[in-house]
Amino acid sequence: MKSIVHHIQLLVNTRMHTNVLRGSELALLPTIADAYLIIENGIILRYGHMQDLNREEQADEWIDATGAMVMPAWCDSHTHLVFAETRESEFVDKIKGLSYEAIATKGGGILNSARKLANCSEEELFDRAMIRLHSLMQLGTGAIEIKSGYGLNTEQELKMLRVIQRIKSAAPIPVKASFLGAHTYPLAYKENHEGYIDEIINEMLPLIAKEKLADYIDVFCEQGFFNVEETERICKAGIALGLKPKIHANQLHASGGVQLGVGLQAVSVDHLETMDADAIKALSNSNTIGTLLPTAAFFLRMPFQPARTLLEANAAIALASDYNPGSSPSGNMNFVVSLSCIQMRMLPEEAINAATLNGAYAMELGEELGSITPGKRANLIFMKQVPSLAYIPYSFGNNLIDKVMINGHFI
Repeated sequence: MKSIVHHIQLLVNTRMHTNVLRGSELALLPTIADAYLIIENGIILRYGHMQDLNREEQADEWIDATGAMVMPAWCDSHTHLVFAETRESEFVDKIKGLSYEAIATKGGGILNSARKLANCSEEELFDRAMIRLHSLMQLGTGAIEIKSGYGLNTEQELKMLRVIQRIKSAAPIPVKASFLGAHTYPLAYKENHEGYIDEIINEMLPLIAKEKLADYIDVFCEQGFFNVEETERICKAGIALGLKPKIHANQLHASGGVQLGVGLQAVSVDHLETMDADAIKALSNSNTIGTLLPTAAFFLRMPFQPARTLLEANAAIALASDYNPGSSPSGNMNFVVSLSCIQMRMLPEEAINAATLNGAYAMELGEELGSITPGKRANLIFMKQVPSLAYIPYSFGNNLIDKVMINGHFI
């Protein structure tokens, strides 16, 4: 199947070769006005200016994109998409003034989701997650990472990861799985942290490795959750079994998680709302991507991540949604991009690069997705007619997507 998309108003993020972008590189977003794009069997074949298109070129279909802006689909590298139920009652608690920690202390938060998940069958979890995933695809998401972490015991964590494995097989977009058993301490181990860490390392991880249920090992490195030493032990146990580390770092406090992640050569360290000079220095020029989750800061009324400082320090940063029922109940990457410009002062070009190409690299999918590059998947967003690239984040709250293409086919 060969398709030619013609008369594209603006083809966005056109690159012959790609690498992870850092610092000032994120401000460079190559585009082609009045462009064509040729797709064959779901893969980008080539692109260029309309004036250079051979009008005798043979194709199975010609797609008229007059007036449309076409760009790579969003690559959302941090979500908790598999969960049983929403938690809007805690939303009301937050409005009344309760903090994230206070809600967790009274049995809410992650433990609330864990209780609900235990009462939900694998089939129900899969069906609910697939509905969410298809909704996100309509919003332009073309690749996604999904974490466990609402099981908090061997049986339930494996159940979650098996659901994610089913999603991988059923979804038309790439899906990555992260094992986040170290999300918090379950009530049974509230006074016995070593006991739960032992269960993660000696029960959960060997079974996960045997069934090949995860790509990454993740830990919530945070005051009141898992400290640096505990995080390191768990990550190294995962690394020994072939899982690459990702770390929830510096969300509520300067936990040391960033420095640890860089030292462990983590694929990414995620959140970064609370950054000190040492954490910024560690991330500067490192191979670890700093993934910013602005909708979580927005929802929790926390300070936003210091995107400009990180860019000035030549860090590689990505944007992701943190879609979860407690602190970011939206996977809309269009809003993530807008919020990044509005609240973190990222340029539109920086935000789009961070949410596409660097998001792909934060899932080790940079050679497959994230840019308009020959050989990459044709997972694309066709925007409605807009006056400029900057209008996309500027016009937050409006649905500017006309159509979404996955593997060369409109969905």
